[in-house]
Amino acid sequence: MQTEHVDAVVIGGGIFGCYAALYLAGKGARVALVEKEAQLFQKASLVNQARLHGGYHYPRSVATAALSDEHKERFTAEHKQFVNFSFEKYYAIDRFGSFTDPQQFERFCQHLNIPCERIREHPLFNFHRMEALYKTTEYSFDPVLLREHYRTRVEQNPHIAILKNTQIQRATPDGANWLLETQHTQLKTQNSKLKTPIVINATYAATNAVNRLFGLRDIDLTHEISEIAFITSAQFQDKGLTVMDGPFGSIMPYGLSGLLSLSSVAYTHHKISYDNLPRFDCQEPENDPRCRPEAPGICTECPRRPDSNAYKMLQQMRQYFADSVRFEHLFSYFTIKSKLKTSYIDDGRPTEIALLSERPKLYCLFAGKVNSIYEIEKIV
Repeated sequence: MQTEHVDAVVIGGGIFGCYAALYLAGKGARVALVEKEAQLFQKASLVNQARLHGGYHYPRSVATAALSDEHKERFTAEHKQFVNFSFEKYYAIDRFGSFTDPQQFERFCQHLNIPCERIREHPLFNFHRMEALYKTTEYSFDPVLLREHYRTRVEQNPHIAILKNTQIQRATPDGANWLLETQHTQLKTQNSKLKTPIVINATYAATNAVNRLFGLRDIDLTHEISEIAFITSAQFQDKGLTVMDGPFGSIMPYGLSGLLSLSSVAYTHHKISYDNLPRFDCQEPENDPRCRPEAPGICTECPRRPDSNAYKMLQQMRQYFADSVRFEHLFSYFTIKSKLKTSYIDDGRPTEIALLSERPKLYCLFAGKVNSIYEIEKIV
């Protein structure tokens, strides 16, 4: 096999991997973008609630809230054609079981200087179940339009070579460079070699599998098979409600699609793996190449995915609405959501970019908030 020399290899074709590749290519680097699936943006970058975080969501993690708000203006300005600005967004505190009370939430918003207006009456909501309701300023990005935008930019960039249906099989340090052997996931005989001084691991659920391939340490993660349900409502179509902070849920516009996304802390997550690799019983038989702990697949397309919990999510969220509000479930997407084990302390979602190898360099990029894609610029 002939060895191709590139300035950087980015592993993972979600939004973080695509942005990292474009950023490096913009500096004149020749980049190879390696993606296991047949297309980019197939997993968590597509299957999420599409919230453009302004900080409200994390009243117990000021650091996560501040980071969310830090990049919001830039992300919004650079992607405004994919952002839904024209809906009313409300945050509510449940009357029972919330970890945050109204006074704490108001102080939190004042500390971050983000707007929140206490709402005492509204015909669409059930105030018997809410301790407090706030009108906020929060937007929703469109993952489908964002996917097409980044796919086009990456595919048309002459400095980026995209290797789809491809996995790294072997990684060997050679002085200041990594020697990488890749294999096509379908055409097992189609192999290639790459030589590069920099690797960026942006694989999210497969983070530790890639780290181990390079002989580097794990980061401590948990993984959940999660469902985002898509619904409609004639009465609540241009509005959003998030009930926090605890085992509650959220309904909000899914970008510009005209759909509402529905998630629930109690029912969105079907299975959990406390292993550093995403290890689930539905991955049987073990020899199924579509999904393994070392190479997780696309849950939405899997015949062994969990049954939908959309009905339970709707029953939970209906408590916060007036009887006149109706919802209809259309379909659901599933994916593996990963987070740092330390997030269980304060529900935070920090972005972690670690330099795990100095010579040759390997950066491990782990993040879950779309507007933190710019963090890569501070490190690489």
